[in-house]
Amino acid sequence: MIRLKVKEVAQAKGFSQGKLSRIADVDTNTLKRVYNQPYQSVTTFTLDKLAMALGVDVRELLESVPVDAASSTE
Repeated sequence: MIRLKVKEVAQAKGFSQGKLSRIADVDTNTLKRVYNQPYQSVTTFTLDKLAMALGVDVRELLESVPVDAASSTE
């Protein structure tokens, strides 16, 4: 299962949700969903915009986790 690490990367780089939303041109509700539900799907377009705003490769925003680990955190 894929887990989004957008929240962790943004915090490490000093980005607030509002700042990231503005710079990436991503709707605030979409970003809130990405932050709060890291196992939900997101379009590759949105993921690419977030990666560019954060100055990282898209691969840094993704993590592969075992299905049982993902189930225990939901």
